[in-house]
Amino acid sequence: MSFYSLFSIAIALSLDAFGVAVCIGLNNQVRRNNKYLFALSFGFFQFLFSLIGAYAGFLFNTYIASMPEVVGGIVIALVGAMMIKEGYENQGECPLIKPSMYFVLGMSVSIDAMVVGFTAFHDIASMAARLSDTIFIGVVTLVMSLGAFFLSRYLKRIDYIGKYADYLGGVILVLFGLKMILL
Repeated sequence: MSFYSLFSIAIALSLDAFGVAVCIGLNNQVRRNNKYLFALSFGFFQFLFSLIGAYAGFLFNTYIASMPEVVGGIVIALVGAMMIKEGYENQGECPLIKPSMYFVLGMSVSIDAMVVGFTAFHDIASMAARLSDTIFIGVVTLVMSLGAFFLSRYLKRIDYIGKYADYLGGVILVLFGLKMILL
């Protein structure tokens, strides 16, 4: 997979975490340590879930059936459509902030990473390549989340940023899925 494709996937996957991080950052009661823990949680679960998905996709491709690029593109496009739908359903609402939410939110923003890992990274034979690609996704998510918390200090009056991040991530995944299908 080219760096451009990997970076596009990483950005698209991190945008839902970005939207949640902006929402959390806009909450005046959240302390700096909480923000760092949320960012670490988002990055870790994006890495972990995309690695699990990549390994499961590799096993599926190797031992059950080969998964053509068209099917992978369709699945990625569907995940993008689901992100757009999720953005519509959330209507920019901020999730509740509790200590247990580090895990809950970290896993919830990373479910799509497992699906994308299953479909986009299934053809990578080397475990080292899968590991480096999924670490890259986790690091991009961590940086995007930290950036969202930093920006939220200045954007406390602009509420629509967190609301539309899911839409943007969904559109990017739909376009990437269409690229996989058509090219």
